[in-house]
Amino acid sequence: MADQTSECEVFDFANTEFTREDLIGALNDMVKEYIKLSHSFEEIKAENKNLKNSSIESSTDMLEDIDSLKTEFSKLMMENELLRNKSSELKAEIEKLNLTMSSWTKSSASLDKLFEIQKPASDRTGLGFSVSERSSEETSTQSQLLYDKLNKMSFVKASVIHDPCESIRYDDHIS
Repeated sequence: MADQTSECEVFDFANTEFTREDLIGALNDMVKEYIKLSHSFEEIKAENKNLKNSSIESSTDMLEDIDSLKTEFSKLMMENELLRNKSSELKAEIEKLNLTMSSWTKSSASLDKLFEIQKPASDRTGLGFSVSERSSEETSTQSQLLYDKLNKMSFVKASVIHDPCESIRYDDHIS
């Protein structure tokens, strides 16, 4: 008969006193255990197949994601290079405009200096005008200095007059 030493039934096959009912009961128990194990095997097999499919799908999805990320990365790298080129062009243009502006600033400063040293239109001092014609209300310090300087200058008459025509050689008189 059945000896129960643990959870499972263990038959002592050395014992020859098995009855038919004992054998049928043992066979039925084995069939039930087989069916239970068969169901477990099928469930585990289906779960394994699902895991493989999901693993394949997830790896395929990951590969697609990697490809799309590579494509996006390439596009961003090209856009980055275009923006760098545009930035360098704009920097060069800024430098060129800075040079132009500095030249305009220098020109403006030079023009301001010219206006500062220029005589007013109503100032009649200088050659060809007498002192009495000078407008008394619009005298400037610079024009007064110029007037004083011109009055202090004296012109010297040259004692020797040079005839420029005498220094010309004529090659017509070749003998």
